[in-house]
Amino acid sequence: MELRRARLAALVLAVAVAGCSATPAHDAGHGHHGPLVHDFDDEPAAFWKNRLEGEERDAYQEPDRVVDAMQIREGMRVADIGAGTGYFLGRLSQATGARGRVLGIDIAPNMVRFMRERIDEEDLGNVSLRLALTDDPLLEDASVDRILIVNTWHHIPDRTAYAAKLARSLKPDGRVFVVDFKKSSAHGPSADDKLEPGRVAAELASAFSRVRVDEGLLSDQYVVVASDPK
Repeated sequence: MELRRARLAALVLAVAVAGCSATPAHDAGHGHHGPLVHDFDDEPAAFWKNRLEGEERDAYQEPDRVVDAMQIREGMRVADIGAGTGYFLGRLSQATGARGRVLGIDIAPNMVRFMRERIDEEDLGNVSLRLALTDDPLLEDASVDRILIVNTWHHIPDRTAYAAKLARSLKPDGRVFVVDFKKSSAHGPSADDKLEPGRVAAELASAFSRVRVDEGLLSDQYVVVASDPK
C-alpha cells in the first residue's frame, strides 16, 4: 500500500511538472477517454461534457442496458474505471442506492476534478473518486462487487497484468464488465485500434475462470464479463 501511494504521488508530481501536456482525446466525441493524461484546462468543464456526452453517445452506448446487465443490487460497491466525465456515475449511484458506494476512477487529474464538480451538482452522495495509475486502478483487495470499464480497455498497455489486479480487487461473486467497440462500429478509435472481443476475453481469462462475450446486448459494442478469479 505504501508503494502504491508513493507511485501515485510520483504520478501527480509528474503531471504537475509537465503541465498536463495536451494529447488529443482518442475517443473525443465518442465516449470515455482511455487512461491517458489530457489537458482539459483550455476549455470550461461544460465544453468537455458536451463533447464527450450527448444524444449521439446515448444512442450507441445504451447506458441503461449496460447498467441493467450488471445486475447491481442495492448496497453493492461498484468501480467505474476510466470514468472520464462521469457519464455513468449517476446511473450507478441510483443502482447501488444510499447504502451502496460508487468509485469513479481515472488517471487524468482534470477529469477527476470535473467529476468532483459533477458529484456536487447532481448531489451524488454515494460517489467518491480516485486518481489512479495507468497500470493500476489502486483498488484494495476484495473491495468491490462490480467493475465497469467502458471504452478504455484498448488503451491499457499490459492488460493481462491489469486483469490480475482486477481479480484481486473483487469480492466473492464479483464481476468485471468490459464494454468496447466492435470493429464494425462507426464510433470510437480506428478499426486497427479496436480489439476483437475474443482477444479481450483471452486477456481476462488469464486471471478469471469464467469469461463470456455478449455481442448482442449493444448494437455498436460488445460486453465481456469476467468472474471467478483464479
